[in-house]
Amino acid sequence: MPTPPPVINCPPGLEYLSQIDQLLVNQKVELFEAFTGIETNNKYEIKNGKGQRIYLASEENDCCTVQFCGPTRSYTIRILDNVGREVITLIRPYRCTSCLFPCFLQEMEVQAPPGITVGYVVQNWHPFLPKFTIQDDMKQDVLKIFGPYCTFGCITDSDFEVKSLDSPSTIGKISKQWSGVIKEMFTDGDHFGILFPMDLDVKTKAVMVGACFLIDFMFFEHSE
Repeated sequence: MPTPPPVINCPPGLEYLSQIDQLLVNQKVELFEAFTGIETNNKYEIKNGKGQRIYLASEENDCCTVQFCGPTRSYTIRILDNVGREVITLIRPYRCTSCLFPCFLQEMEVQAPPGITVGYVVQNWHPFLPKFTIQDDMKQDVLKIFGPYCTFGCITDSDFEVKSLDSPSTIGKISKQWSGVIKEMFTDGDHFGILFPMDLDVKTKAVMVGACFLIDFMFFEHSE
């Protein structure tokens, strides 16, 4: 995607997000991981609805954490634009993954540019449903995310609906797209679609990108 012109009050690198209402997030399949079963740092391509690449995302982690902590691991994901400039940083601390312990749930900090927090993704406790809140930099609630009862959608997509705080209507969604039996069973090469209103604040769009990565690790990464 060609570099857009600067936008007033827009963090550098997020100008791309001001022009789109859809993102495609494709995890790269690592051949070494596919053949050996040894987990490696995740890498992703983020594209617009036309399939034009906007960003590259890569996990930054040490080998021991990746191997022994699996999908529950803490990590930093660095998102770079097409000229190699880091524009978004996602930071996930190590947190509890059991619904039996609601006091230490999942959380992700989203920075854009690196070092400047623009929002958070916070898991909300529920015994059955995946639920999250998107917050701004002051930790004020902005949007809600509601996932399906079953996140393993066989031959179908798994949709996480995004809703405004004061309305039950859906304004967007994060969808784990079905990739086929072989790919789903034997690789971690996940594909996601993110939909949001065109006029949504670019900072909130960036936090929704962070929510997509958190959802991927929580529900769709394979434990070896």
